[in-house]
Amino acid sequence: MSDKKHSGFTHLWNQLFPRMPDFFGLLNDQCDVAVTALATLVEYMKDGKLETAQRVRDFEHQGDRLKLRNMDILNRSFSTPIDREDIYLAIASIDHVINYAKTTVREMEVLNLEPDSYTLEMAELLSQGTDSLSQGYQKLAKQPLDAEWATKAVRKAERTVEKVYRRAIAELYDEDALAELIHQAEQDPIPKAVMAIIHMQKRREVYRHLSNAADRLAHAGDILHDIIVKTS
Repeated sequence: MSDKKHSGFTHLWNQLFPRMPDFFGLLNDQCDVAVTALATLVEYMKDGKLETAQRVRDFEHQGDRLKLRNMDILNRSFSTPIDREDIYLAIASIDHVINYAKTTVREMEVLNLEPDSYTLEMAELLSQGTDSLSQGYQKLAKQPLDAEWATKAVRKAERTVEKVYRRAIAELYDEDALAELIHQAEQDPIPKAVMAIIHMQKRREVYRHLSNAADRLAHAGDILHDIIVKTS
């Protein structure tokens, strides 16, 4: 067969049976950004700097671009290595984790709140869980059974975040501490109490947001688990 005919045949073959995209690699790209975004969120919870917050937002924008790229490739693909719906859910769930990193930072800026020990602890756990999720997806293509431990690590991270959240709320709504604050206010105790309650509500919003982030991370881990079960 001449080179010209061979080239024409190859072109026709590729049109009829296009090469399958590397969806595992595409998902790993998203996971890489998620890992970096959550690590930067931890950094923000340590330094509280505006430039660190901006870096979190930049990673979220990068994550959005990857999500749109992966969705477009999925929509145009003739075939997929795993169930098409599972790939869609994986793309969306990883993106949700990244989104929560950005919205946490944004919420703290809007409420004019500085990080504290609880926001740092929860962010660190979320970062660890995201690392585990990423490692699980790295195993998915060739060693799916070896990825199952990652789903357990993600669930453990989510459960631990919930424990920290409950500790944070218990301390935040300590009635004795609020009463002591009012008692110490020799003048205008009512405004002091009002401001303290407003601060408590604002702080609770951020704690709850980080708790919700853990829920989204756990959901991403569940999607990975479902894929493992179907491919093993």
